[in-house]
Parts: sequence; C-alpha cells; structure tokens
Amino acid sequence: MMRAVYYGVSALVLAVIGAVYVFWHPIAWLLVLAVPYILIGLYDINSPHNVLRNYPVIGHLRYMMEFISPEIRQYFVETNQSGRPFNREMRTLIYRRSKGNGDTLPFGTQQDITVQGYDFAYHSLAPRVPPAETARIAVGGPQCSHPYDASRLNISGMSFGALSGNAILALNRGALLGGFAHNTGEGGLSRYHLRHGGDIVWQIGTGYFGCRTPDGGFDPEQFREKARLDAVKMIEIKLSQGAKPSHGGVLPGVKVNGEIAAARGVALGEDCISPPAHSEFGSPEGLLEFVARLREMSGGKPVGFKLCLGIRSEFLAICKAMRSTGILPDFITVDGAEGGTGAAPVEFTDNLGTPINEGLAYVHSALTGAGLRENIRLIASGKVATGFDMVIKHALGAELCNVARPMMFSLGCIQALRCNTNTCPTGVTTQDPRRSRALDVETKHVRVRNLHGATLKSFLDLTGALGHDDPDRLTPDLIWHRRTDGPAVTYADIYSFLRPNQLLEGVSLPADWEGAWHRADARSFRPAA
Repeated sequence: MMRAVYYGVSALVLAVIGAVYVFWHPIAWLLVLAVPYILIGLYDINSPHNVLRNYPVIGHLRYMMEFISPEIRQYFVETNQSGRPFNREMRTLIYRRSKGNGDTLPFGTQQDITVQGYDFAYHSLAPRVPPAETARIAVGGPQCSHPYDASRLNISGMSFGALSGNAILALNRGALLGGFAHNTGEGGLSRYHLRHGGDIVWQIGTGYFGCRTPDGGFDPEQFREKARLDAVKMIEIKLSQGAKPSHGGVLPGVKVNGEIAAARGVALGEDCISPPAHSEFGSPEGLLEFVARLREMSGGKPVGFKLCLGIRSEFLAICKAMRSTGILPDFITVDGAEGGTGAAPVEFTDNLGTPINEGLAYVHSALTGAGLRENIRLIASGKVATGFDMVIKHALGAELCNVARPMMFSLGCIQALRCNTNTCPTGVTTQDPRRSRALDVETKHVRVRNLHGATLKSFLDLTGALGHDDPDRLTPDLIWHRRTDGPAVTYADIYSFLRPNQLLEGVSLPADWEGAWHRADARSFRPAA
C-alpha cells in the first residue's frame, strides 16, 4: 500500500515538472526520465527486499519476470506431456471434445509407451458393442426406496464460492442437457444449482452449509425441506477429500457476499469456516446412523459418503459398523490424493492421502472381504479425464466416475492456477462480477454436455475393444502397468484383492489386512491397541 502511494506521489511530481517545464527548456526531457528513477531508487534502498536494496530500480525486473513465469513455462517451455497437473496433450483433448471438434490424433502416439508407470491394455480380436443401457446404472440399495438411475460419468463436487455463479449455471444446464448428475460440493445448494433443473447430488460437508444452525450444527428441518426437492437425486456426506484430507477450510469474509451467505447459511462478510470433522457423529456406527437419518428425512433417496482413503483400520471400522448396525450406505465415493479443484495447504495436497487407484482397489476389496460389496455402489473421483481413465477405475471396482477439473476446462479454464486468488482470468473460479461475466452460459453449457458425451462414448468403445459388452465385467487383470525392472504386470498382481467374506472368516488373511482388521473398532475411528 505504501509503495503504491509513493509511486502515485512520484507520478504527480513528474506530471507537474512536465507541465511547467517541458516547453521551457530541453533539460526537462531529462527530468522525465531521471526524477522517477531517482525517487524509486531512493525508496528501494530502504526496501525490505534484499534484491531491491542491492539493485535499486533494476531489481524490479526480477519480480516482473517472476510474475509472468507461470505463463512463460506453460506457453513456451513445457512439452505436450510435461505440464502439471494436466499436461498440454490432455488439455487439448478435453478442449476438442468440449467443442465437438473430434479427438483423433495424427502420426501416432506421442507417449513413450516403454517408460516406467505407463498403463495399457490388450485388445480383443472379438470386440463387442456395449448396448446403450450400460451407460447408466441404478444407485440405491435395499434400504433405499427411491433409487437413482445415474450416468456412469457425472460432475464431481465443486462448490458455489469456489466456482462462480455462471460456472455453476453452465455445469447444471449441461448436466440437464446430457442427462447426468451435478454434485454441489460442500458449499451448499444455491439458486444457481436449481435454476435449470439438472439432477443434483447434494453434498453435506462438515460445515453443514445449506442445512446449518446459527452455531454451525446440523439443522434437520432445513435439510428435510431441501433434500425433498425434485432436483435433488442423491445425498453425499463428505468425510474427507483428496486435495486436503482431514482439513477444514476457510472462505475469507471478503468473499462471503450475499449470495454465498444465503447458500451456505452463514453471516454476510464473516469468515466461513469448515471444521475438519463432523459434529453430528464421532464414530463409525454414528456415521451409519447419520446415513439412515438422512435417508429417512430425504424421503428414501440414496445416501452415501465420500472419503479419501487414509488409515486403513478406520475404513475397516466402517465396514464393521455396517455389519453391527445393519445400515448400509447406497454408495461410497472414493477420492484420490491427486484430486483437487480449489485451494488447499501445500503439505496436505502433496503429502497426505492415498492415490485414487490404490484407494479404490482397497475399498472395493475391503467391502468384498466383509461381505458388503453387492449392495453398495462405488464412485471413483480423482483426476478422471479420459475414457481409458474410466476403464481403469471400473476394472478396480468402481461402477461410476466423477470428473471435476476437465469440466472446468470445458468451461474455458486455462489452468492459470489462480483458483485461490479470486483473479481467475476466465471467470470460472472467481466471485468478481466483471471477471465471471466472461463465462457465457449459453455456449459453455453445450461444451459441458459435449465433453460428457464424448468421454462416455470413448469409455464404452474401449470396453468393447477389450472384448466386453458391459463395463461391470472389467477386471484388474485387464490393465497392465510397466515397471522399471522386468516385464509389465497387471493390476491384479499389484493390488491385494480379497475373496468374498474372507475378512469374516478370519483365515488366510494377508499380513497387512489381518492387523488392520483386528485393530478396527465399529465404535471408534481410533484403532484399538
């Protein structure tokens, strides 16, 4: 702030000098250059920045270059495969599919198919054509009276507040046009989610936004009223997310405008805090009882929960709680540590949580070993972008996939990495009205639909190319992973899969499963000693 004032005074001084002397004497032209240089230099000598103290004025070039370095890397330095978190080749594919421009590739693959970590599959000489009805699947177990006929691919949780109102409008209208579901994220059920009538999965986070009491607790009456809206098809309890597992969030008060305050049920202009854990329950059995309560209050709609897999015994404790209470969720969404659309602390993003493939395989295997798998749908969420990503997730046990950042690309996101600054240049992740109106709902919602349709078609085409006419027949032995040493191995060789009821039998358990299963306690998330 002080620097801005100083520069302003300098500019004013310069303007006065120019107005008085520019036509009187040629020396004034030298003052035009010298005066601001001297003033800035004098300020920099006392700057808190070491570079500016040693290199007054010219040192500002360093900060100018640093400011534009992300753009320099993205547009001029990175290769088609080197960008993160989504490389240029992937972004281009998503853009083309969103625009309906096709997705063919000339002159062969640019991937190094012999490199470590490369995943691939063997095709069949007897390819099949999956029927159209396999693109959808019913969600809702025996305890659910209003199951939902869901698309295999849906929009993952992204809150109003993290995304602009226009972004939410375009996503929901695209979901309506394409016949798939739109997850609200934990930020509440806003008017933008409801305007077009697209199918909604209402996510209930630790802040209970949208069904929140003044002191931050859960409000059953608010929940009952909104959960019974026709547009709301499923309810998802968020336990944790891949980008910041076991961490709450803070939306600064300066971003909590009237619309966000209304959607979240919080005070206008005050910090909006999401605690790291739920206050309505504190044990696995309590979680399942909350599932049953929400299912009853919603009128029998599917209710499940979302988590990024962490301590293994804690998830096994949930499995034991399902058996002890007899209460089953209708679905479980498994998020991956590589996921994330909003702001999160660096250490949480980089160092906590389980990658999606490992987490998904474990949850699928745990439910199978506990005799619970048949009546619970698994949803994979975490850097799903292509049809082959969907093939891998289904092979590891998922029946549906959620996608977030590719949907942002379809809205015009350019991966500027400014989601947490309110200065998104494309209007996707900002509450600045001037910036957000750059996102044209009339055109972008069609691109949302296009991306969904093209990705789903690719997934079904690949399923057929592997010799199957139903995605539920995909298995981990179909996916191959190239290692640094020796030949490629299948996912069946990499991950440990239990047979049905193996945990209940308690015999011949792998060592890593046996210890975690014995420590798991249905009455507590903390493992037994």
